[in-house]
Amino acid sequence: MNIFGKSAAVAAMILVASTAAKADDRVKFVLDWFPAGYIGFAHVGIKEGFFKQEGLDVTIDIGRGGSDAVARVAAGTDDFGAASLSSVMNAAANAPVPAKAVLAIYSKSPDAIVARVGTGIDSIKDLDKKTLATATFSGSNQVWPVMAKNNGLDPDNVKFLKVDNNALGPMLAASKVDAVISWVTSVPLYSKLAAESGVKLKAIPWSEFGLSGYNWSLLASEKIIKERPEVAKKFVSAFKKSVEFALAHPEQAGKDVHELAPDTDAETNTIEIEAMKPLVDNEISKRTGFGAFDPKLVADTWKWVALSQGYPENKIDPESVIDRSLLK
Repeated sequence: MNIFGKSAAVAAMILVASTAAKADDRVKFVLDWFPAGYIGFAHVGIKEGFFKQEGLDVTIDIGRGGSDAVARVAAGTDDFGAASLSSVMNAAANAPVPAKAVLAIYSKSPDAIVARVGTGIDSIKDLDKKTLATATFSGSNQVWPVMAKNNGLDPDNVKFLKVDNNALGPMLAASKVDAVISWVTSVPLYSKLAAESGVKLKAIPWSEFGLSGYNWSLLASEKIIKERPEVAKKFVSAFKKSVEFALAHPEQAGKDVHELAPDTDAETNTIEIEAMKPLVDNEISKRTGFGAFDPKLVADTWKWVALSQGYPENKIDPESVIDRSLLK
């Protein structure tokens, strides 16, 4: 082979190696719901260049709820995803799930009762004989009967309405219901709408009435953990930076999410991020370090899943769905 032939061969090898490296650095992430400020961290990571700094080319898919996101990650359709830890545990209780929770995002539950001021509702028990609306497909609905009973309330004594998610705010504003089940991230938006009708609202977080454990978490497929551990660690590191950036710069993060997801509103995104902060930055994350899974709270999360689904508590080992290796 002459020098030109050798040069061509070397160039071809470099091209193949370069292409393979780029392919290895491609990562697919699935969101469990439509983009929004309070869950738009992957969007922030792309816009702010945190993934690019790690040499990652990240694309975002949209799932149809937590169970769908878990299934996509478990199947390897997506390398990473985000969903509530309870979604992973519930899936694991029914079949082996080759997906792990690798980063705790919400160390407090976002579920809450949002009530009109003046209805005498200051606690879960005060909902007795009241009208309570909830989104038809809300994951909170399965936990609600357990929450009610644990707080001395017979859920059958509450007029329970299932409606479209977009109707909750207007129903509160129009005083058509006494309260709704929602996330604390929706409270500022509901309050803004209610203020136009002269109605004031208050939030009753379930985390203050006994609901403990982790909620929204970052998931990874076992495939990427085993086959591309360094890429997986880089993704977790960049995602962590994205969450921390959103907490420190909510206005810019709100704009970032809007730029990649134009259907969202930048101002609304920012309001949701501000409302989301206590779910992430709180006494729990300060004690354990942001992103870490505390074994006791992991166990608490499973206890609530088991209670709400009627599973025996020994059906799974809750630690079996956790992998802490990528956070290190």
